[in-house]
This record gives sequence, structure tokens and C-alpha cells, in this order.
Amino acid sequence: MAEFADKRAIVTGGAKGIGRGICLAFAREGARVLCADVDEKAGAQIEKDSAGLAGSIRFQRADVSTSADCQALVQQAVQQWGGVDVLCNNVGIQPTDSYAPAHLLREDQWDRIIDVNLKSCFLMSKYCVPVMQRQGGGVIINTASVQGLQSAKGVSAYAASKGGLLSLTRQLALEYAADKIRVLAVNPGTIDTPLVDEALRGLGLKKEDLVGVMGKSHPIGRIGQPEDVANLVLFLASDKAAFMTGENICVDGGMMAKGAWAGD
Repeated sequence: MAEFADKRAIVTGGAKGIGRGICLAFAREGARVLCADVDEKAGAQIEKDSAGLAGSIRFQRADVSTSADCQALVQQAVQQWGGVDVLCNNVGIQPTDSYAPAHLLREDQWDRIIDVNLKSCFLMSKYCVPVMQRQGGGVIINTASVQGLQSAKGVSAYAASKGGLLSLTRQLALEYAADKIRVLAVNPGTIDTPLVDEALRGLGLKKEDLVGVMGKSHPIGRIGQPEDVANLVLFLASDKAAFMTGENICVDGGMMAKGAWAGD
């Protein structure tokens, strides 16, 4: 029997990259997945790609930086499936035009990154927690980043959003432990996603440079794949991790073990 048969999951930023990997992994294991994203074309594609899997993926367009869209996602899951067992706050942005020293970063750029990367996790948790309380528990998994632990130049808003997400993870874990709601975070290193492709273009690098430049910064000698993160997320969401909450786990090819990964 599939490990997540009949479980109900919401994945934000689920149509591409890490989120796509998470959605498909849950669906392979029998879960009913609500994939939230602003990219409708990618959303339609992941619905098609889920055909024949043990579970299913339903796409719903949502800008999860807004309260109304977050509330609508949770309402949809409750109306369609009766509840939410797993919430994956995965959405994240780092636009290439936001790579700048903090004093040159526009306020609207700061606000957008914080709203999408951090506020959305608060909003989705805000609306999912009451559902999980009523049903007797659940799991919230946040996609943070190694940049929440160490950082690099030019990414003040992104680093702040991911550091804030790690702190929020710990706080929510304490807040809702008595409700049997576990809250955890994963810290990906460099993962082969459209977000990384966009960053490479912004740096004037080609796709083939990904392994040569970024892969070598990881002791394992390669960048990660979305499935590497998805495998960890599935473990954390499972009963095998029932004694884990408030923790963040790196899936980074050894990057944090090496330290000082960002260079000068």
C-alpha cells in the first residue's frame, strides 16, 4: 500500500522545480495533492503528469502572498477532501533584478520577496492550523535554504526571508506541539530548478556551467535534484519522523559541513 494513501497535501510553489518534485513524490505515494502556483501552464502540465499515479494532483492558481488566495486553497482542500494532513510551504522567489547590495535594493523588491517567501508561510499556516487542530494533527514542512544559515552578497531580502522562516518553524513547532502538529524545515543547497537557471542567466552563465561552477562547491560534487529534496520531505511528513518537530535539516551535498561556502 502506498505510504501516503488517502493523505491530503497542499504544496505552494508546486508546479515547477522543488515544488513539482514534492507534488509528484506525494502523488506517487498515494496522496491527494493540491498544487498552488501562479504558473497556470506548468500547473496544467503537472496535472497531466500525475495521471496514472497512485494519488492525484489538482492545480489551483494562487498568489500565496495574499490572504484571500491562501484561505481559498485551504477551503478548497477541506471542501474537496475534508481536511489537510500535510502543508508544504515551498514557494520561494529570488528575482535576478533583486541581486544587489541592501542599500541599492528597492523597497518594493524587498517587500515582494518577504511577502512570497515568508509571509505566505505565516498565512498558509494560519489557515491550515485550525483544520489540523480539528482533525487531531498534521505536519507543516517549510522549504528554507542554506542561505538561512549562511549567506552571500547581494541577497539581503532572500537571506532574511529564509532566516525568518527557520525561526518561524521553531516557534510554530512549540506553539502547536500539544495539538499534534509537527513543524519542520528543509534547507536545500543548489538544486537544479528554474530558479537556479534564472540566477545563472543573471550572472551571465550558461546551463552547462551549473555543474562546473556550482556543483564543485558541494562536497558530494554535484548539485541536487528536486527529488533529493522531495525524498526528505516525504520522510519528515511520515510517521517515521513522528518524534521530530522544530528542526531544520540540510539537503545540500555537504555544503554546510564545509562551511564558508559563499566565498568572499
